[in-house]
Amino acid sequence: MATEKKEFKTEVQQLLDLVIHSLYSNKDIFLRELISNSSDAIDRLRFKALSDKDLIKDDPEFRIKLFVDNEAKTLRIEDNGIGMTRDELETNIGTIARSGTRQFMEELKKGKTADNPELIGQFGVGFYSAFMVADKVTLKTRPAGSDESWTWESSGDGSYELSDGGRDKRGTEITLHLNEENRDYIVEFRLRQIVKKYSDFVEYPVVMDITRDDTPLDDEGKPKEGAEKKVTITEETLNSMKAIWMRPKSEVKKEEYSEFYKHVSHDYTDPLKTIHYSAEGKIEFKALLYLPAKAPFDMFQQEGTKHGIHLYVKRIFIMDNCEALLPRYLRFVKGVVESNDLPLNVSREILQEDAIIKQIEKSVTTKILSELKTMMKKSEEDYLSFYREFGKVLKEGIEVDQANKDKIKELLLFESSKTEPGKYVSLKEYTERMVLDQKEIYYITGTSRAAVENSPHLEVFKKKEIEVLFMIEPVDEFILAGFGEYDGKKLKSIAQGDIDLGSEEEKKLADEQKKEVSGKYKKLIKKVQDSLKEDVKEVRLSDRLTDSASCLVTDEGDMNPQMERIFAAMNQPVPETKRILELNPSHPVIETMNELFTANKKDPKIADYSELLYDQALLTEGIAVKNPARFAQLISDLMVQAK
Repeated sequence: MATEKKEFKTEVQQLLDLVIHSLYSNKDIFLRELISNSSDAIDRLRFKALSDKDLIKDDPEFRIKLFVDNEAKTLRIEDNGIGMTRDELETNIGTIARSGTRQFMEELKKGKTADNPELIGQFGVGFYSAFMVADKVTLKTRPAGSDESWTWESSGDGSYELSDGGRDKRGTEITLHLNEENRDYIVEFRLRQIVKKYSDFVEYPVVMDITRDDTPLDDEGKPKEGAEKKVTITEETLNSMKAIWMRPKSEVKKEEYSEFYKHVSHDYTDPLKTIHYSAEGKIEFKALLYLPAKAPFDMFQQEGTKHGIHLYVKRIFIMDNCEALLPRYLRFVKGVVESNDLPLNVSREILQEDAIIKQIEKSVTTKILSELKTMMKKSEEDYLSFYREFGKVLKEGIEVDQANKDKIKELLLFESSKTEPGKYVSLKEYTERMVLDQKEIYYITGTSRAAVENSPHLEVFKKKEIEVLFMIEPVDEFILAGFGEYDGKKLKSIAQGDIDLGSEEEKKLADEQKKEVSGKYKKLIKKVQDSLKEDVKEVRLSDRLTDSASCLVTDEGDMNPQMERIFAAMNQPVPETKRILELNPSHPVIETMNELFTANKKDPKIADYSELLYDQALLTEGIAVKNPARFAQLISDLMVQAK
């Protein structure tokens, strides 16, 4: 039997050291992880056997078995599931979190604590929890339908050995050579206790050979004199195997819900919310759904964590991560859906077009949105906790789910010019406190709160005490185009197009004043526009500035700078868009420029000041000026002139 020795990469070894020594606060969960992996392996074989019964003809009774060896001090977990090929073994076991090791380490350091078990499931390193209790782990596996088997072994010391052979039947066995301080994991009572607590709901029997001394005893409980010693060994099932989603809610304890969540999600924290219900009518199904407390690290990656909704048909596991059961913007939801109305041979391709699945998806989506609305009303802190983790994902629904768009709008929260940092306002709350005569919902986009809350575009809104929503997440830009109205009111960017504020009487007065100053500065505006014709579409006087000298405004229908940045980050071509430069007619700089222009229409300072006003407007938006050296020189010249 050829043996190949391989070394772990340095960062992988560092990660393994953390898993072994620091990451878990409760070592018992190593057994839950290994039993869960065995259950997954049987699930996959059970489904595959629907179309190829030969895979299980030699051993049709699925089970997970624990073996203890008191002399060798070993614990073995064995299943008769699908097994692994050599390539699968190296991919799944030979490396740790192959796509996320470095990120895992970064997240761990960011947390500034060693006790971060919730990260385990996210990065797929749960198998290595075995090394917390063992100083050597041996894994033997044989794929269903194959004559080949493989053995993987490591002491967690920087290397592992991989060899062929070792197992004569399908499935996987993992032997833990327990270290000295953890040898109580071969005690029957301890194992029973752990399985009952963490894996009672596993659908397959978790069994173990139980040794009983049945030697007859006397009245004092001692073996009868002359009686022959009698020892019996009986295989006993340690778990109830009751499908938790099939049980009435009143019979399920909170702890049971939490443990089942950890089983299906491979998360290590308790869920934020549990949704357990039965749908009745034309389509009947049962659903047990969970809202996680924390977002996984790969929430926005195209190939994210594959522990979503598990689909069962007539108690047969069909698939996990059943994307057809939920719209993508609810991809954070975990759990199980079981239906008796679907055929057992259903495939992913068929699911996409199946009318029953579409009705289940509609029902499940409606239920989740309804539960979120209830949480928002009755448990504000829980909803805020949820929204901080998953609000960005939920927003995607505005763009893709027209049927539920209005329901999603009710669930959205935003920071605003009238909220403290980290505090939110809903659209309902915003509209309820709109000022008199306000007809639109105003917002401003940007990269962060700091970038927008001091924007010159806000000046007139602050003066009139009109609230402005801060849309500072990249997803906001994508949902705005198709957002439509809320409560009959359109959303309006304060940095785009014209702004219409105040009553009819106020607007009439403002128009008269604007007409007066427009005549005064008409020729200056033309001069500034000629100076900046390569950079701006238009120069005009502003209605929105009260303190700043200038700002840039995007014309209606044009792409704003935030969207340009997003496209650039995605390496997408960005069309050149010139913006409108607005000048504050009440600002002393504009008056000074007008005096210079009146005295000498060819004064070169006019062009210099025009350039400074444009650069100043760019900087207030956090956009770099085109020529920093030129900008610095103009500022220096002004400082010299101020002597």
